[in-house]
Amino acid sequence: MPVARGVAIPLAEVELRASRSSGPGGQHANVTASRIEAVFDVEGSTALNEDQKRRVRARAGPRVVAVAQDARSQARNRELALERLQARLAAALAVPRRRRPTKPSAASRERRLGAKRRRSELKRDRRRPGLDW
Repeated sequence: MPVARGVAIPLAEVELRASRSSGPGGQHANVTASRIEAVFDVEGSTALNEDQKRRVRARAGPRVVAVAQDARSQARNRELALERLQARLAAALAVPRRRRPTKPSAASRERRLGAKRRRSELKRDRRRPGLDW
């Protein structure tokens, strides 16, 4: 199962558990185990290196769990649970870009100061004329 660029998790490392669903299914739901829980153990993984394991543990915990009970069929819920697990792992493995500090351009600084000047003049013109006029 591809998770991020250069990272793929073998499905053998994902534990899938089925249980009774509280979702759709009507009377059929009382006799089928259509709820799927996909569990990925970060520590026991051979697909992730130590840096990746540390990042996932910090953001998602030592076990990443995804549950699906939206659909009536167990097969569809399995697909949904694996998609959700994949999304959680991808989000946990994402390395944020470093912010490069920038300065305002000369033109933007001039626009800002011009706007302040115009606003100041507008407020000054609203004042009551004083003795200095």
